[in-house]
Amino acid sequence: MQIGKKAFILVFVLLMLIPVWQAKAKLPFNFWHTPDEHAVGKGVKIIDAAGNCISRTSRVVHKGDEIITCEGNHYRVIKVRGQKAVAEFLGKDDAYLAYLDYFNGRDVPAAAQSQSWGKRPVGIYHTHTDESYLPSDGESSIPAHGGIYDVGDAFAEELRRQGVNVRHYKTPHDPHDALAYTRSRRTAIGLTKHNPVALFDIHRDGIQDPNFYRDNIAGEEVARLRLVVGRQNPKMKTNLDFAKRIMAYVNQQHPRLIREIFMAHGSYNQDLLSTALLIEAGTYTNSKTAAENGIALFADDLPVVLGLMAPKGAASKEAGRSGWILVIWILILTAVGAGAFLIINAGSPQEALEQVKKWFKKATEITRAYFQRLIKNRTSH
Repeated sequence: MQIGKKAFILVFVLLMLIPVWQAKAKLPFNFWHTPDEHAVGKGVKIIDAAGNCISRTSRVVHKGDEIITCEGNHYRVIKVRGQKAVAEFLGKDDAYLAYLDYFNGRDVPAAAQSQSWGKRPVGIYHTHTDESYLPSDGESSIPAHGGIYDVGDAFAEELRRQGVNVRHYKTPHDPHDALAYTRSRRTAIGLTKHNPVALFDIHRDGIQDPNFYRDNIAGEEVARLRLVVGRQNPKMKTNLDFAKRIMAYVNQQHPRLIREIFMAHGSYNQDLLSTALLIEAGTYTNSKTAAENGIALFADDLPVVLGLMAPKGAASKEAGRSGWILVIWILILTAVGAGAFLIINAGSPQEALEQVKKWFKKATEITRAYFQRLIKNRTSH
């Protein structure tokens, strides 16, 4: 018993000394934490067979990872060597292109949902709660108080502005290591207890080049977004379909806002919900304001895809249909009533016809003015 106690103490002391020895030896790996995604300043360049750059990411890239670009090009990683990966072109993604055509028609009906559906929240959380934006926060990592929280706030505030119920959890999951997703799983499960319509884990990338994400959209500087789907979860197909619908609709409304869908090695707790996604809002060298602008535009479009509100323009089209029906009925009733009255009171059929023409012209002017006011009122709300 005494020997066992001494052995335990010896092992404990040795474990405590390992970090000191590792630091002095300057080992190229961390004994305690598995190398994880979003390590700042690092990145993998993914190229095609001709050497053209397809994408860049600071996450660990694995053979079998896939990418669908905003143009609909589908690639699969076939080789990874250090900081470079090669991907083969699989062709155009038919499902994504079909969604593009569907949303491009502009006659997108709002999903017919029950009243309870509209009250379901959108869940937001952050697995890597240290992630920050160097130009704005002064650091690329601020444990438990990362600038990524502000980006999540911008996302939540825009959704709430549109009347969407939001639950934004800010539970810290530090340190930023391979076990962060295990710790954040409890937070994600907590959100699912509120029956969310969708679940978003908000991150930023760690590549060094800010121009990879930087763009000007809707007249303001933004950091573009990447949607990440985990390949190692039973809901991968439905998560991916959800991502395709989002990228198709959002990029129709705000072209280029979403760079791509990245199907990565991992689960990312997306097995908890068919509409769960990981979002990367720019990289650590983008300004936090640009990331907030980008995700706010994303939030502006998201409720339509979730079936929580009608698409832009739907109200005016409905107003147009109902307005024209009203116009037609007013004209018919006016013409019939005026004709009957004038035939009785006019001196001759010719005089009655002239009077009908005048009444018809006046009725057309009145109903046209009414229709214009109807359209204006519907679109302003």
